[in-house]
Amino acid sequence: MATSKLDRLRDMTVVVADTGDMEAIRAFRPTDCTTNPTLILKAAQMPAYDAIVEDAVRWGRGRGGAKDAVVAAVCDRLAVSFGAELTKIVPGRVSTEVDADLSFDTAASVAKARAIVADYAERGVGRERILIKLASTWEGIRAAEILQREGIDCNLTLLFSLVQAAAAAEAGAFLISPFVGRILDWNVKAGGGPYTAETDPGVLSVRRIFAYYKRHGLGTVVMGASFRNTGEIEALAGCDRLTIAPALLEQLAADTGDLPRRLDPAAAAKDGADRIATDEASFRFALNEDAMATEKLAEGIRLFAKDLRALREMVAQRMG
Repeated sequence: MATSKLDRLRDMTVVVADTGDMEAIRAFRPTDCTTNPTLILKAAQMPAYDAIVEDAVRWGRGRGGAKDAVVAAVCDRLAVSFGAELTKIVPGRVSTEVDADLSFDTAASVAKARAIVADYAERGVGRERILIKLASTWEGIRAAEILQREGIDCNLTLLFSLVQAAAAAEAGAFLISPFVGRILDWNVKAGGGPYTAETDPGVLSVRRIFAYYKRHGLGTVVMGASFRNTGEIEALAGCDRLTIAPALLEQLAADTGDLPRRLDPAAAAKDGADRIATDEASFRFALNEDAMATEKLAEGIRLFAKDLRALREMVAQRMG
């Protein structure tokens, strides 16, 4: 039987499933899986997972307090319920996201992360099996710094620039998720292209980050995310990890063509940029200078917050 590109990719990169759909995860056998408010909302609307939703809603009905607070607590419980089920399927880690509306509040993000970890612990899931996802704002990175010191590993998401990546590594973040496809989207909308896999600005961004980390001996894991096509994935073969949606996993599994390594740590280290400043003033100015990163970070937070609100509305309706 011919070896698929997905199998070849697994030989050099940790493959992560970007979905909350458990059946898709069972089909493609990823090492890890990631979720976010959008994916949890989608999964919660699938009939196959109605029992998980109903269990969380029933738990909420037994709690007192203001309805908005109870609904928010049910949504937190729902995210952990999906995550706990996912830990039974993947051998590695599951990423669970802190509320997008806390992206600019370090203290609240830390408190929410601790609550998520405690909820997992009550279900017998240790912190070594999960990653706390935080937006790569200045405040989110500071939250990760606090959590990492407490032994809670973090995944910094909505990452679009080298300065975000550098600051995340300096904070000791376990992992970052640079968004490939959304960078491409912005550049196409701005009139750029046409792009090949080799000129794709999202691919080039991840390669720069990878090289920077390897040059400076930074141990934070680079996990490319948000792919628009398999060409982007193939162009990053050899990256530490790649989180891939089921439709693209399926395409890679069906393709038996050759897949060479494109990222090599030793070679990349020779091309990494000089060390950049990551104090607050330098971080904010560098991010402000990058129109794409500034706009996509803000847009990403808005979209995740929108889907979180939609999830809360769905839960409120189910609670009656």
